[in-house]
Amino acid sequence: MGDILTNPKARRDFHLLETYEAGIALRGSEVKSLRAGRGQIADAFARVENGEVWLYNAHIDEYPQANRLNHAPKAPRKLLLHRAEIRKLEAAVAVKGRALIPLAFYWKNRRVKVALALGQSKREYDQRADLQRRETERELRRLTQHRLKGR
Repeated sequence: MGDILTNPKARRDFHLLETYEAGIALRGSEVKSLRAGRGQIADAFARVENGEVWLYNAHIDEYPQANRLNHAPKAPRKLLLHRAEIRKLEAAVAVKGRALIPLAFYWKNRRVKVALALGQSKREYDQRADLQRRETERELRRLTQHRLKGR
C-alpha cells in the first residue's frame, strides 16, 4: 500500500478502535498535487453531517500548473462510504471522546483512498504510559545489543 500522506498524531493521541476504507471526492488539481506528495493530514478529522461524511482540515497544496482552475487547500472534502457504514459511524461518534481520524491517504486501483479510524481520545496518563513502555523497550534492546557485542 503506497501511502501518499500519513497522520503521525493519530496513534499518539487516540486508541484506534476500528478502521475503515473510504473513497474521497477530489478535483483534478488535488489529485495531481497528491501525486507530487504535497499535503498533510496531521490536524485533519472527519464528521458525519446529514448522512454524509466530510473531511476537514486536510491540507492539499495548490497545484502550480492549474492556474485559475485550482482548488482551495483546506476545503472540506466528501468521503465516500456505504450508507450502512455511515449510520454505524454516526452512532459510534456520538459517544463522548470519540472521533473519526484519517490515518493515511493511499492509492488503490489508481484512485485515492483514505484509511479512516474511529478513535477514542487518550488521556494524558495513557500517553505517559506509552512513552514509558517505549523507553523500556528501547533500553532492553540497547542492553541486549551491548551484551551480544561483548561476546
